[in-house]
Amino acid sequence: MAIDKLDFIFPFIVFGYGLLMTFILNSKYLMKIAQERLPQDVYLNYISHRHLGIVCLIVGALWSLQNLWV
Repeated sequence: MAIDKLDFIFPFIVFGYGLLMTFILNSKYLMKIAQERLPQDVYLNYISHRHLGIVCLIVGALWSLQNLWV
């Protein structure tokens, strides 16, 4: 894969990660399932990624828009 293609795709991966994490962490149903089925340390580690998901969502969205604009 050429570096130019990777440079174009990477912001969409960051945006997708942020979108997925934000959606899952704000879904009461999915978080209830996670709390019941995941071990406690894994669940707490997952919740600690809430801020990272929001940052990735915002940065990835702006970065993707910049790539599409140019």
